[in-house]
Amino acid sequence: MSAKKLGLKQRYAHMTRGLDWETSYQKMEDVFPYDRFEGIKIRDWSAWEDPFRLTMDSYWKFQAEKERKLYAVLDSFAQNNGQLGLSDARYANAIKLFLTGISPGEYQAHRGFAFTGRHMRGVGPRVAAQMQSLDELRHLQTQVHTISHYNKYFGGLSEFRHMHDRVWYLSVPKSFFDDARSAGPFEFMIAIGFAFEYVLTNLLFVPFMSGAAYNGDMATVTFGFSAQSDESRHMTLGIEVIKFLLEQHPDNLPIVQKWVDKWFWRGYRLLSLVAMMMDYMLPKKVMSWKEAWSIYYTEAGGSLFEDLARYGLRVPKYSDIATAEADHISHQNWAIFYQYSHAAAFHTWMPDAEHLDWLSEKYPDSFDRYYRPRWEMWREMEKEGKRFYNPGLPQLCQVCQIPMAYMEPGKPTEIAFRSTKYKGERYHFCSDGCHDIFCDEPDKYVQAWLPVHQIFQGNCGGGSVPEVLDWYHLKDGDNRDYVGSADEALWSEWHPDKVRQKA
Repeated sequence: MSAKKLGLKQRYAHMTRGLDWETSYQKMEDVFPYDRFEGIKIRDWSAWEDPFRLTMDSYWKFQAEKERKLYAVLDSFAQNNGQLGLSDARYANAIKLFLTGISPGEYQAHRGFAFTGRHMRGVGPRVAAQMQSLDELRHLQTQVHTISHYNKYFGGLSEFRHMHDRVWYLSVPKSFFDDARSAGPFEFMIAIGFAFEYVLTNLLFVPFMSGAAYNGDMATVTFGFSAQSDESRHMTLGIEVIKFLLEQHPDNLPIVQKWVDKWFWRGYRLLSLVAMMMDYMLPKKVMSWKEAWSIYYTEAGGSLFEDLARYGLRVPKYSDIATAEADHISHQNWAIFYQYSHAAAFHTWMPDAEHLDWLSEKYPDSFDRYYRPRWEMWREMEKEGKRFYNPGLPQLCQVCQIPMAYMEPGKPTEIAFRSTKYKGERYHFCSDGCHDIFCDEPDKYVQAWLPVHQIFQGNCGGGSVPEVLDWYHLKDGDNRDYVGSADEALWSEWHPDKVRQKA
């Protein structure tokens, strides 16, 4: 008789058999020193439920099939000069920001989950962390493959790895992942698995990948949706961490709530860069950031936290502030980058009349009153040959590391400013959310590497802008305004008829 084929549950049980061993000549606390110091109490590790129960042989077969399809599309895009089908060369700047900001973060997540998988004594979370660690490494590889194509034609991508550790705006995603990786294993899983992957990931992937499709970028669409199929597992891991911890012991609730509050706010501040991409950097628009926030956070997140209320978990602190800021955050970020694009590895520009009207339609309660007059003034300055670049260096928030340019809640014409003293030094923050995070762990955040502070201290190649840009490896032409750039000249060479028609 032929051997009976094992079901998925039995195969998963065989794969994990014996991994939950107890040490004999060393203390378990010495072998697994990290999964208790956060104060989390675990009664029964076997209660962890992995709904996917993905075995290694299934994982490699599943991912190999996706790889074949993915690289076939990417290679086809390259061989057929897919970059010629983009809606406009301005779109390439959204890709520059996304790929240089997010791709190194994928590698950080890979390292973080590898560490977490080693330091969980339970078999279920250990295997799940291993799978996600592999996924994150794969995501980095596919994104670097996409970078390798666009780097042939557009500036600002060739030194992405070098810039990751040095350039001021890339310190925002870097500090997010550095913060998560230097936390304990349970906090890391909530930071990445729950707050980022479950609560906020759809704001990153769904609207932006749809925007890539609208703008003819099939390379980004392909790696995006290839990664998104992994995200379903990652989201499941994120929600399982929350439920597992809250079901294990009632003392875990206040710890988990604090982490949810913290990482919601940190993730929201990071994704405000996506808000700017959606509203300003896509020539063909999909939806506004305000609409995306309403769909993917207010509605979806509201349902999620209604479900989690049975465990005693409440909606993240300051989520009401984030919702109110949806009317403003993308415009404020674009103003920051427009002023400082001489120190950025991508281009900015002032919206044309059609774009301004679209923004007025999508933001009827804020844009015409607070932002359109500023844009129109800057457009007039451009016409007079006085394109505005801010000659100073901005104060950065000690936690999120974004320049202090956000509004006081309920007062759009006032800049929010918080500060506190710690051990004789004063630290500055862009919001109550970042201020609270600092005050909870000040010894951690006083160590933050703030680019502007480092420039003033002479640690960034010198004291002048050219010296700092050279230290960044930022080449002249990768930065400043799109009009007159090498990207615009190349696009005009590719599409002379479109350029003449638009003129």
